[in-house]
Amino acid sequence: MEVKINHEIRNYTESMFFGLSMRQFIFSILAVAVAVGLYFLLKPYVGTETVSWMCILGAAPFAALGFITYHGMTAEQFIWAWLKSELLEPRHLRFEANNIYYEAIVKEERK
Repeated sequence: MEVKINHEIRNYTESMFFGLSMRQFIFSILAVAVAVGLYFLLKPYVGTETVSWMCILGAAPFAALGFITYHGMTAEQFIWAWLKSELLEPRHLRFEANNIYYEAIVKEERK
């Protein structure tokens, strides 16, 4: 018998349904629901291949929200952090050259 133990305790996630965490399971259900809804909504108007691509594109954001993590942040935490840093509170960084050699010479000449 073999028991899996994570080397890093912070990486532990509890499996609830089908080996998925609760978050992953909920977003998977949402992705399937959106794909099925798009299929039945668009099937009378466009061809099967186009509907299949639209279902994939419609379900992808929900799947991404459930499964993607970046630096320990969930997808919506990462999106909020990115929006804050790039759009809401952008910093204007100003570059100023710093010539230590020139400053040392100027200080010597003033003495």
